[in-house]
Amino acid sequence: MLRIETFVAERDSLGEGPLWDPAEERFYWIDSYGPALHRCDLKGGDRRTWSLPEPIGSFALREKGGAVLALRSGFHFLDLDSGAVTRIVETQPGELRPRLNDGKVDRQGRFLAGSMDFQEADPIGKLFRLDPDLSCHVLDEGIICSNGPCFSPDGRTLYFADSSAAAIYAYDYDTASGAVRSRRLFASFEARQGFPDGATVDSEGFLWSVEVYAGRLVRFDPEGVVDRVVGLPVFSTTSITFGGPNLDIAFVTSMARPHDGVRHKEREAGMVFAVHGLGVTGLPEPRFAG
Repeated sequence: MLRIETFVAERDSLGEGPLWDPAEERFYWIDSYGPALHRCDLKGGDRRTWSLPEPIGSFALREKGGAVLALRSGFHFLDLDSGAVTRIVETQPGELRPRLNDGKVDRQGRFLAGSMDFQEADPIGKLFRLDPDLSCHVLDEGIICSNGPCFSPDGRTLYFADSSAAAIYAYDYDTASGAVRSRRLFASFEARQGFPDGATVDSEGFLWSVEVYAGRLVRFDPEGVVDRVVGLPVFSTTSITFGGPNLDIAFVTSMARPHDGVRHKEREAGMVFAVHGLGVTGLPEPRFAG
């Protein structure tokens, strides 16, 4: 039976980047404009927060320990013991409006993250790939608001959304080199109320996209056809991951910051939700190999 619970009641300005770590059995998420990284256990306890020096778009855990961060200016490492943040590379030096946003690790341990226009108006964003040797590569350009990168179970398809273009794209992904080709439209949100935000792929190869400013989860089959829609408690939902011991709980983040200058009416806006009973399981997120 479908059941939606409040998992974390504290309200984030812009909750994003939910991640379940099976090794630690801990749930991580970010407040982009906190800016902060948060962690707790499956009951919402054992909380820890790391304050960060810049707005954060996404992060991933590292095989070597600690985390890799996509901060406003570029990629950074975070030492989870000391809280120290160390820059790896600045992604768009000298440009004031782009900031790194959503990101995900591919099946080979490379970290992909896209940038977005702070004003969400112009196509000045890019899609970057950070390799384990810490070299940084541009995979695509002309993006307004990068969101929702995720991979098919075999890693050979990369899904990636431009929220402002109301579109999710699919690329052929070369698992050996990390190169992309043959971008095509996977799903259009033009006729929908909201826009594609964070996303994940389940163990059956179906994509779950959070429809921001509509408060819905939309599940697409591998051909881009809507399979099901799940309503959520707040309008301002942002991202999703599957977690828990069986990877069968969908954790969904949301935002409390005003939308177009209008405050959210729901008192739960900005909280993290746990969705039980979807009848599907997720895939464990890989760690960054660098």
